[in-house]
Amino acid sequence: MPEQKQKVTLITIAAVWILVATMLLAASAAFAESQSTGSDLYSQLGLFSDVLNKLKQNYVTELSDEELIKAAIIGMLGSTDPHTNYFTKSEFEEFTTSTKGSFGGLGIQIDKIGDYITVISPIEGTPAYRMGITAGDRIIRVNDISVVGFTTDDAIKQMRGDVGSSVLITISRPGVSKPLEFNITRETIKIKSVPYSFKLDNGVGYIRLSQFNENTANELRAALNALETEGIKGLIIDLRWNPGGLLDQAVDTVNEFIGPNKLVVETKGRIPSSNRQHFTRLSTRTRDYPIVVMINEASASASEIFAGSLQDWDKGLVLGKTSFGKGSVQQLLPLLNGNGVKITTAYYYIKSGRCIHKKSNDKLLLGKDVTEADRNAEEELNLKQVYYTVNKREVYGGGGITPDLESDSDLLTLFGVELRRKNTFFNFAVDYMVEHDHTLSQDIQVDDALLNNFLTYAKSQDITYTQADLDSTETYIRTTLKSELVRKAYGDQAAYKITLGLDRQLREAMDLFDRFPTMEAMFAHAAEENKKR
Repeated sequence: MPEQKQKVTLITIAAVWILVATMLLAASAAFAESQSTGSDLYSQLGLFSDVLNKLKQNYVTELSDEELIKAAIIGMLGSTDPHTNYFTKSEFEEFTTSTKGSFGGLGIQIDKIGDYITVISPIEGTPAYRMGITAGDRIIRVNDISVVGFTTDDAIKQMRGDVGSSVLITISRPGVSKPLEFNITRETIKIKSVPYSFKLDNGVGYIRLSQFNENTANELRAALNALETEGIKGLIIDLRWNPGGLLDQAVDTVNEFIGPNKLVVETKGRIPSSNRQHFTRLSTRTRDYPIVVMINEASASASEIFAGSLQDWDKGLVLGKTSFGKGSVQQLLPLLNGNGVKITTAYYYIKSGRCIHKKSNDKLLLGKDVTEADRNAEEELNLKQVYYTVNKREVYGGGGITPDLESDSDLLTLFGVELRRKNTFFNFAVDYMVEHDHTLSQDIQVDDALLNNFLTYAKSQDITYTQADLDSTETYIRTTLKSELVRKAYGDQAAYKITLGLDRQLREAMDLFDRFPTMEAMFAHAAEENKKR
């Protein structure tokens, strides 16, 4: 590289580095602080420039300026926490799409099975659904690009695009000898945060809340209104496996149960702009029926704010396992050329004063060792931190939301795991529907003949089992097989209702409503159970 060009490159790189460093250190305030501690930011940037210069001049092969700077930024952010990340332009756009709740796409849920991107389910009402894309279809080409062997993420990138644009999808369908082509116009696909909402057999409403995107509060409100019109004696809100999402939506969903002008959560950080209190704003319908909120170890972030807030305001009993403990706040900031950065700026503290962040999770996500002794010590410390709800019930904090009542989920047998791992239920159901011309009675029963056909198919997939394996897994097999067949003909919600029969935690939640007619009675029961522990 000519000397003049090299100097220009280094000056440009140094300028970019200064901009990033200045942003991360909050400009003049952070610089003043670094000066007071004897650190000289600009001498450190000079050191960086010196290393970069020598690397460029002496390394054995030509190096990319862009890749070097990207690696330096990622390395810098890696010294903080696992939630502070750098994004390229495409990654930044993909990340922001997941929180907007909509995108230009086709409307299919896909997964990679073997080498093939396979349709798990078309989303009802979307372009793919209307054109007849069906579960089991293998996507082999997108426009003129073969996607055989692609990852799921890479295939999604090929299929998404601007609303109104078209894409040619070529599929291989079981039972059809030649590939089929579908020219599909992309539409705005809304990502549902309330995928399931219905009344259970015992008169209790059930709402599955899967994430917090910009549509969540409206979807929850619509689900509540529909259930209350039907008449329900109580409500179960299922937040298990909910990874969280937008803070304002967490506040607005809590608003539906506690009314206006109530503190839900506050954020506290190092810089003054990170310190904020978030109150409910809207007048809502009074909801006096008992509520149970279900959480597990994968409930995180906004879902923890929701569960903990209903607990703090004595509006819901929390059942399940202690949540994940992701109580940090990230801010998305755009950078040059469309790139972006996500920076942890504060921690969440809910109404009772609890900080829900579990710091051992940061270590695990960074690949650091956390021993069993470390976990036990953290858990003991959390249980010593006693907080109080508005009605003076004791709750515990310092690392996730501790449920009022603990409940374990059922564990699959190894035989059941192997059936799932090899997609046996899905593949068998696809073949079954082809053989039966895609017709199925909604009240289909998995009788012995159908069960034996399934087991024969499982053996053909090199899955072995003993009679003891079958005895311990038979109920699971019959229920899951029925669910997968019903899904192909009647959709996800019909299938989901069937699988709930296998859900031990849900059965325990439903039992609470049969035994205790009021919220106060449930709280009293939980207090007695915790005394025994």
